[in-house]
Amino acid sequence: MTMDTDAQRDLARLLATLRRDSRQQSGLEARLVPADKQSAYRIARMVEEELGWTVAGWKIAAAKEEMQKALRTDSPIYGRVFAGHVRPSPTSVEHARQCSPIPEVEYMARLGADLPPRAKPYTVEEVTEAVASLHPGIELAECRFVHDAAFPALPAILADGAGGGTICYGPAIDDWKMRDIANQEVVLSCNGVERRKGTAAAALDHPMAPVTWLANELSRTGIGLKAGQIISTGTLTGMLQPKAGETYVADFGPFGTVTATYG
Repeated sequence: MTMDTDAQRDLARLLATLRRDSRQQSGLEARLVPADKQSAYRIARMVEEELGWTVAGWKIAAAKEEMQKALRTDSPIYGRVFAGHVRPSPTSVEHARQCSPIPEVEYMARLGADLPPRAKPYTVEEVTEAVASLHPGIELAECRFVHDAAFPALPAILADGAGGGTICYGPAIDDWKMRDIANQEVVLSCNGVERRKGTAAAALDHPMAPVTWLANELSRTGIGLKAGQIISTGTLTGMLQPKAGETYVADFGPFGTVTATYG
């Protein structure tokens, strides 16, 4: 069943209001649940219009099958990150105003050139050339729906920006195109205690793989990527539930560390 225009607009307004007010709600009435991914992404674009905020970046999730199963999807997913929510490390956020927060260790790619919509797919080589810098980072993901028994189907989450919240990034990695990004182990600690480890190789092959996927997805749908935007490429350490007062440190070894606190 397809959503009518009024329902799409109602959902976009609801999601914009929840995001603006840093609020969540439990469940979603059936008429407002998008029928499919295509409808969901169209509504996510309407949320952007309702907010009137600048898209400063993008987040990607579910690059590989294991995370796709966890997130109930059969492909990677994406969402917008808005201006004011892209911050250098160290940063802190108010835990009470975060919606189902999840700290995720990720590589962040900053674009130095536009990747506009076009008929021909972008290659990994073209996308890599367009990336001006690669950074260690932590995505402070959020969701406008409470994770309870009434949690709505995936398209509702995609309409909400696929968990997009805040990006925290560290200094650019020197000569990143010449480094073994894929196999560098990263460690996530909470208040000094090691909680998770991971590598790009295991989670997403290489950060440029999901960025290329996103470039082609946004090209196909007429949106495109713009120079200056930063892309959070997907979690290397799974998903954790933070508590107020916790400080998370992502240690990328020779590539640097990133610190984010839930105040």
